[in-house]
Amino acid sequence: MEALAHTLLLFLLLASFSPVAAQEDGIDIYSLTMGSRITSRFAHTTITSHVVNKAERAQEATFQVEIPKTAFITNFSMIIDGATYLGEIKEKASDQKRYRLALANGLSAKIIKATGRNLEQFQVSVNVAPTANATFELVYEELLKRQLGKYELMLKVRPQQLGRHLQIDIRIFEPQGISSLDTEITFMTKDLADALTTTQNKTKAHIVFKPSLAQQQKKPGRLDTILDGNFIVHYDVDRTAIAGAIQIENGYFVHHFAPRELPLLPKNVVFAIDKSGSMAGRKIRKTKEALLKILDDLKPEDHFNLVAFSGRVTQWKPILLQASKEYLESAKTFLSNTQALGATNINEAILLAVRMLDENDRRKQRPSGSVSMVILLTDGDPTEGETKLQKIQENVRATVGGRYHLYCLGFGFDVNYDFLEKLALDNGGVARRIYEDSDADLQLQDFYQEVANPLLTMVKFQYPDNAVELLTQDNFRVFFKSSELVVAGKLTPQAQDLLSAQVRGQSNTQYVDFQTEVNIGNKEKVFQDPEYISHGFMERLWAYLTIQKLLEKAVSASGTAQQSLKARALDLSLSFSFVTPLTCMVVNQPDQGQPQLAVKSVETDHGELKMEQPLRSGRTKFRRRKIVFQEPAELRSLLAPLEDVLPGTSTPLSVGITTPPTPVPLEESLKSMERAPHFILSLIIQKNQKEVLCLDVKGSPFRPVNLISDPVQGIEVTGHYKDFLDTFSWLQVSYKTPEIQVYVNQDSIIVIRGRGQNEKSSSYQWQKIFSLEFSGLKIIMENRALRLIAPKKVTIGLVSLSHLIPGLHLFLQNPVHFSEKVSGILGQFYHHLHCHYLEDDKMALTTMGKTYTITRKSTLDFQNGERSTPMPTLLCWSLEQSLQDRKTS
Repeated sequence: MEALAHTLLLFLLLASFSPVAAQEDGIDIYSLTMGSRITSRFAHTTITSHVVNKAERAQEATFQVEIPKTAFITNFSMIIDGATYLGEIKEKASDQKRYRLALANGLSAKIIKATGRNLEQFQVSVNVAPTANATFELVYEELLKRQLGKYELMLKVRPQQLGRHLQIDIRIFEPQGISSLDTEITFMTKDLADALTTTQNKTKAHIVFKPSLAQQQKKPGRLDTILDGNFIVHYDVDRTAIAGAIQIENGYFVHHFAPRELPLLPKNVVFAIDKSGSMAGRKIRKTKEALLKILDDLKPEDHFNLVAFSGRVTQWKPILLQASKEYLESAKTFLSNTQALGATNINEAILLAVRMLDENDRRKQRPSGSVSMVILLTDGDPTEGETKLQKIQENVRATVGGRYHLYCLGFGFDVNYDFLEKLALDNGGVARRIYEDSDADLQLQDFYQEVANPLLTMVKFQYPDNAVELLTQDNFRVFFKSSELVVAGKLTPQAQDLLSAQVRGQSNTQYVDFQTEVNIGNKEKVFQDPEYISHGFMERLWAYLTIQKLLEKAVSASGTAQQSLKARALDLSLSFSFVTPLTCMVVNQPDQGQPQLAVKSVETDHGELKMEQPLRSGRTKFRRRKIVFQEPAELRSLLAPLEDVLPGTSTPLSVGITTPPTPVPLEESLKSMERAPHFILSLIIQKNQKEVLCLDVKGSPFRPVNLISDPVQGIEVTGHYKDFLDTFSWLQVSYKTPEIQVYVNQDSIIVIRGRGQNEKSSSYQWQKIFSLEFSGLKIIMENRALRLIAPKKVTIGLVSLSHLIPGLHLFLQNPVHFSEKVSGILGQFYHHLHCHYLEDDKMALTTMGKTYTITRKSTLDFQNGERSTPMPTLLCWSLEQSLQDRKTS
């Protein structure tokens, strides 16, 4: 199904041997190219790899690619020692016997499987004779979706060894004009910077990444590669035409509609939250964290209510109430007091939520033109009340009656996703799986942001009857801000020189019309550049979109209607050579062995583990084929009193301290570990003399510490002090321009772009290498040290060390850029600083009316993270006592 979120992600892994062995006596990557051509949001991606067997015996070469679940594979070929083998696309139903036989002969027969949140893996293995070579090529296509105001192309690069000729080549052509373009490369280092080139004009962009062998090496002389991570491109287009943009190529057209500057429509929303026993622990905690943020995002004109259900269903209030400050605080209290216990009564929870919306209408409290919705979150099957899935679907469909939208969020892998998807599609919504990871709260918030800002309802696209045919979906119940509506179709022979279009929708209490007209001949001339255009791409875009919509409709249909929809989708899949849920690709082997089959994975497999996740040390138990992590008792007892607090809330947030290999008493563990100072500050004292100050800070565990505030620079730095371990458990840096927040804890790094309805979050790990570049800010991660670099601003470093006492550290460089208005417990040292020597290794330092005694001493220098072991030392001035936060009681 077409998901709300869009990610185009590619992962390539060649050779099943170690990197060193593969290049000395095994499968050697001679060349690897990843090319994407994006035309009017339609992405055509080709991955080609050429390998050579350098061994004196036959070796197995494995071609493994991860692609989006929403992408359709269109072609696969292998050239093995001069002989070509092509994948054949066939109807899956007619090949089921061969498919079952192949599975019976081994799991390798199935060469597509789900591997991630939005990914599926394509893998083929073949034997390559001594000194022979093999070439693999995979092609797939997808229509990029606009999510939160951006299109995203993400290539996950992991070749596992050095490649003589390695290149990523991305070409974008958007006739509307490219309004913004940026890259985010998680493995980028300064040595790789000149391997990346970007050129752009009004309508085209060309991005090339071509690292040399030396640049790919982790260290000089080593054969292992540094290339391991995500290569991401974000972009958006100009939207000057309020009625949208129409593009025409080879007799087909596409109409993209995303008008700007429309007023937001009020919402009436009921959150139905599962609080059954299976939600206990991380699930309910993350749900609460997310909902507290979501409640803060409600607008004063919105109305809302909360329903919490287990075997019984409880409500916050009997009716929907306006999102005033008083009611929001009351709802947060209700949410905080919700405990996970009992069975699961999904039927009654949804029906109660719908009755609340009905009562809102009956009382005439529903704002004119508003959008009403129920957002359901559950982690399991119904076990109380009505438990027959078909009956629940019938009850909900009859009660909703097409008047409201139902969005279903399935938490984890114990849910019946088939059931939730049909429930949502039957009632004007969508289903989404929420993965039980550390960023589950961010997944919930991101989903809410997609549906938080409705702009139009009852949207209808109209074209002259004699000018177009074979339209894809041309009416939509709701249009949300920062998304896009897309309609495609075929021009008839009777079409005139001009094609007109009208889009009508309801905004508040009135209908609004958007009209446009384009010259067909002029539009056809736009798509002539073979470097950027795949001939006939518009027809393939139409077919792709049509198949997606037919399959979506088939979910809600039954009987002969469902069969008819699937038959039409199958016919198109075969005609355009798409691997869809109704087709498969047969890949014949060079040795005439059992053919391998590419069968598209689906989101509906119930109760199975879909992702391979690295587990922290602890016990692992298996339940319903699902891996569940349990922290050791020693760690649980350590973490129990150490709940962190999110900035600006009282919500607990787990730190996730890494379990030591062998549990030892806490006191002994702390004594045996080296300590690094909390902060290392570069200072400028008299006569431009540069010094370094090392210090610790103590604060209240019940409120954030204000470390730095500079209103002129537009920088705020806060943190949370954990007195039990004398460390900081989280730090947050907020920039006013660009509007970016960087939040770190011991587990992860979260980068938040924008605020409110335009907010988008990304999560990263300390172990990874990455580089993010925004307008006015660069974020570089290497060796567990995160640097925030901005022109004419102080450089801020955030560090998480794995071999010291769990906690976070911060350093400052280039402090000359602080303004005279800087303040905060660290900012005070950049405000009229004076010092004089007391002894050779002792000074008195005075700032803001306070005098501190500082002593020169040697301490651990964490400014380069864990680049070297053991960690180097630094001779710095150190405060004899820890600074106390003034607000500490």
